[in-house]
Amino acid sequence: MVTRGLSKDFGDVHAVVDVDLAIPRARIFGFLGPNGSGKTTCIRMMCGLLTPTRGDISVLGMKVPEQAEALRRKVGYMTQKFSLYTDLTIAENLDFIAGVYNMNRATRRQRIEEVTERYRLESYFNKRAGAISGGQQQRLALACAMLHEPELLFLDEPTSAVDPENRRAFWESLFDLVEDNTTILVSTHYMDEAERCHALAILDRGRLVAHGSPAQLGRDIDAAIVLLDTDQPRRAGKLLHTHDWVRSVAQVGNRLRVLVQRDHPDPAGSVGRVVRDAGLAVRRCEPGEASLEDVFVAATLDPAAGAPE
Repeated sequence: MVTRGLSKDFGDVHAVVDVDLAIPRARIFGFLGPNGSGKTTCIRMMCGLLTPTRGDISVLGMKVPEQAEALRRKVGYMTQKFSLYTDLTIAENLDFIAGVYNMNRATRRQRIEEVTERYRLESYFNKRAGAISGGQQQRLALACAMLHEPELLFLDEPTSAVDPENRRAFWESLFDLVEDNTTILVSTHYMDEAERCHALAILDRGRLVAHGSPAQLGRDIDAAIVLLDTDQPRRAGKLLHTHDWVRSVAQVGNRLRVLVQRDHPDPAGSVGRVVRDAGLAVRRCEPGEASLEDVFVAATLDPAAGAPE
């Protein structure tokens, strides 16, 4: 899958601007970004649901939007909000989707049996979709999206209303699909989910600001990470925010994660001096490894953002 100069305008709003991507098959590729960053718009253009304003898209060897209709037979799409029929049973929902794809009776029966077993829906088969839990609805939505055995699966924030246990099980099922040679594109705002992706694109205000594997993004972060342990983290954080070489400060317990400009000399020493010079105790101040959250903040940080209250 390849995009070149992919752009989408809605009137005067530039929702996606010149996004270039190359995504290999049989991988999980994640889109990460703030709300309104263009993640869903990118996905909808790539699966042929939206026509780009500019740019080229090739998906599974097909040009989009020119061959979007043929592509849809090879694509599964799972939306953020549960969008199946809540007044129908699981069996009826699966049968309806099979009909949408014009499956004959034998194929329909076989595929419904297969996805029902694979996604552990047997116990709820004759229950209405509106009467089952969020995790069960999620498994039903995935079963419907995979019923016609697509080569490519698009997931738009699929676990936004699901508890951690079901989220973890859901991701294990995604890796099973990758083993079967399915390519998966997923948008998410959960950092732990993003870390599970083979590669990521971070979008901000419609632009691609970083991309690569989670490990590569951590190595290439445009900031130095300093871990500060102090007995007055709120005061220390406000002090550090007054320095223009400090890009961000986040508190985790009594420890601060400080993002410092990458070219600043001796980041840990400078952070420690600021805090000590204010008469605050410093138990530890040392360089740290970048987390994916650090990468995300560094890539999408609003320069106008002020210090915390």
